[in-house]
Amino acid sequence: MERYVLSLDEGTTSARAIIFDRESNVMGMGQYEFSQHYPKPGWVEHDPEEIWDAQFRAIKTAIENAKIEPSQIAAIGVTNQRETTIVWDRNGKPLYNAIVWQCRRTAEMVEEIKREYGDVIKEKTGLVPDAYFSASKLKWLLDNVPGLREKAERGEVLFGTVDTFLIYRLTGEHVTDYSNASRTMLFNIRKLDWDEELLELFDIPEEVLPEIRESSEVYGYTKKELLGAEIPVSGDAGDQQAALFGQAGFETGMVKATYGTGSFILVNTGKTVRYSDNLLTTIAWGLDGKVTYALEGSVFVTGAAVQWLRDGIKIIKHAAETEELAEKLESNEGVYFVPAFVGLGAPYWDQFARGLIIGITRGTGREHLARATLEAIAYLTRDVIEEMEKLVGIKELRVDGGATKNDFLMQFQADILNRRVVRPVVKETTALGAAYLAGLAVDYWESLEEIKELWKAERVFEPRMDEETRERLYNGWKEAVKRAMGWAKVVGV
Repeated sequence: MERYVLSLDEGTTSARAIIFDRESNVMGMGQYEFSQHYPKPGWVEHDPEEIWDAQFRAIKTAIENAKIEPSQIAAIGVTNQRETTIVWDRNGKPLYNAIVWQCRRTAEMVEEIKREYGDVIKEKTGLVPDAYFSASKLKWLLDNVPGLREKAERGEVLFGTVDTFLIYRLTGEHVTDYSNASRTMLFNIRKLDWDEELLELFDIPEEVLPEIRESSEVYGYTKKELLGAEIPVSGDAGDQQAALFGQAGFETGMVKATYGTGSFILVNTGKTVRYSDNLLTTIAWGLDGKVTYALEGSVFVTGAAVQWLRDGIKIIKHAAETEELAEKLESNEGVYFVPAFVGLGAPYWDQFARGLIIGITRGTGREHLARATLEAIAYLTRDVIEEMEKLVGIKELRVDGGATKNDFLMQFQADILNRRVVRPVVKETTALGAAYLAGLAVDYWESLEEIKELWKAERVFEPRMDEETRERLYNGWKEAVKRAMGWAKVVGV
């Protein structure tokens, strides 16, 4: 009987399930969106029950589409939107909405902590203190949800990022992996354990935290009543680390960019912990008793800016229209868009930056806004890669995510980086990375060498822009960013 691997890819706006065969072919898929909640300006929440419902429906749809039985699934891998914070009781019932990675409600709290403990946090966790990470979100929940802290101290509350919540609902095991733990701002990336000093700083009882495991090992088995089979859940990684794994980025200096709601650029730094003033040091994965580290640049808003063109100001009906509109112009004609809707992430780390469109004239139309949005995605990626190149040599950029279908963006990315951009045959690299991790744990795939052989390029974009044009455009971008920074402080919003 043919066997397959099921990957759960739980993102910021939808939950997907994808079934892969041994050659990395997609055999079946299910995907369901869930609601975004904005209780106050800058606050973002999800309903954990809705996430679970969307993910479980996606699993069933993927199995149906693949025309297989659950008993044919050799293993399940989980990958997830990182930093998003959930608390639940021992029955698996959520005790509050999930606080999403994009949420800024704890920005002021983090600014205060950063002043005194910023260097300590960076040294221990590799992270630039920011409301993005889980620690301040969990503290906010414990301090603001009536009775939650008392329940936590009695051992009645479990915390986790979305991977932990899903694994708990599937298996009853309260676990996470190194890559997700490294995004909480509570995990010591050298000692590979929860950090007592940071738990004290954020006033978090250790009893709420999950057990930390490698990214590829059997964590537990699905409850039989869920799918009718006890399937090993054996892979877990944050979405960006999973994408690097899915791109076969196993060697030092290999870099990938995932273009999703935000854009996330990771470069493998091997067994070495490397620190950058403006990038995050993170754990890529734990495998075979060893930890691989990475540098990461997190760009908060890229695909979300295209969604804003569609849903906010309604100048396009579909994301794909941006390519056609952008190509109607020979250049951006001096129009730049800095999509700092929730501040700026790497390498700027300005929580108070806000979105800005500059260079508008009477002749500016929707073509300019579409082009400026796509160009902004490429500029923001270059901002991060320039920081990485101070520490690690980089030859090419491997790309994945929805926006990689846009040939204009991919060519402009190659041009503005002056590096070749490589788009793989299998675009579902995040889900594929989780599948590989799960499969390796149960010997479905035997080695990293086997996985490397499975990776294939679909198209390579070579840079063709002249140096003078490249630098003139990029200098214009840097000037636009300066004008967007700190705006929320200026206007007091």
